[in-house]
Amino acid sequence: MQADHDQPTGADEASGPERHGGGAGVETGVREDGGAAGRGGTPLVGFTVGVTAARRAEELIALVERRGATVVHAPAMRIVPLADDGELRAATGQLVEHGPDVVIATTAVGFRGWTEAADGWGLGDALLDRFRGAELLARGPKVRGAIRAAGLTEDWSPASESMAEVLDRLLATGVAGRRIAVQLHGEPLTEFVAALRDAGADVVGVPVYRWLPPEDPGPLDGLIDASVARTVDAITFTSAPAATSLLDRARERGLREALVDALRHDVLAACVGPVTAQPLAAYDVPTAAPERFRLGPLVQLLCQELPARAPVLRVGGHGVAVRGRVALVDGEPRAVTSAQAALLRALSRRPGQVVAPATLLRALPDPVGGEGAVGAAVAGLDAALGVPGLVEAVADRGYRLAAPEPGPGDGARLGDA
Repeated sequence: MQADHDQPTGADEASGPERHGGGAGVETGVREDGGAAGRGGTPLVGFTVGVTAARRAEELIALVERRGATVVHAPAMRIVPLADDGELRAATGQLVEHGPDVVIATTAVGFRGWTEAADGWGLGDALLDRFRGAELLARGPKVRGAIRAAGLTEDWSPASESMAEVLDRLLATGVAGRRIAVQLHGEPLTEFVAALRDAGADVVGVPVYRWLPPEDPGPLDGLIDASVARTVDAITFTSAPAATSLLDRARERGLREALVDALRHDVLAACVGPVTAQPLAAYDVPTAAPERFRLGPLVQLLCQELPARAPVLRVGGHGVAVRGRVALVDGEPRAVTSAQAALLRALSRRPGQVVAPATLLRALPDPVGGEGAVGAAVAGLDAALGVPGLVEAVADRGYRLAAPEPGPGDGARLGDA
């Protein structure tokens, strides 16, 4: 029922200290070996993270890059400017002409934008008068603040910050014959609106901002291709429409099944909250979300999850890990190609064991050139790692990663998600 911004205190509503790294407390990362990395640590060094956000993308990118990651920014949506939105103007005019009995304000940024746009059209005072004559419901504390800043007072706000609780209250008090204005925020809240209409309400949806596919799909296509090739380690989502847009674009290109497979097994889908994750859950994609739905905790989640998914393996007297298109050897990043990274992951799943060329060929993102391509990629990988003997060729059988050493973490396998 709920869309992305219905997430209690959703990411696009984040404010205060958490906008700069997760709260007023000490900022904590994760060391390469999984331990705490303290302020200023770079637990994401070597990882590549996709960012699909359109709003507040620069803030999220800065937080991720500060932890050492490389960022691929691919806005999955664009926002129609409120002043240019004919649908919003039409809905505002309807409400000024025929006032509502109930107004449901769902997000602070949307409520402020709506009233500012109405001012620009010369309808601001009339709209506020209509609000004063209606029962004004606020989904959460931030939108309550926006309402009060406009000189209004809300009549009620749910403790859960959930639209489900708002709906329960309205249905319990009765809505038959009542005119209800619902501030939308990117998606139509189909089930919420349908439940009110089925109960006899006259519902006016107010699209305070509408999200459309990006005008230039190139960056999004690049992120899809990188995900399918497993050269990104995680994709962050701060809105449900962004997740839907990514999946829709992959479908248009005939790559949705390949993208879903990557997200199920190799690429972490990091969502700001469970509502944002719903479009991915519909395809059985496992997702991770922080307990607090803010950008700072989302980045902290990456700092915990990604190193845990790519543990350091002790082989041949060295610590080796693969992250995106970077291999870490004794903590030092070594650039590798996507093919070399794929081979390292495949070999590290069975360290010390010989892997047949045919098996390694299937692991390559572009398995062209037969087993000769495997030999060339292995030779390039051995050179890229800079440590002779980490990758060994076994005559007439295949290749192997040097045998793992006993000790803490013995038996950990790179690439297992």
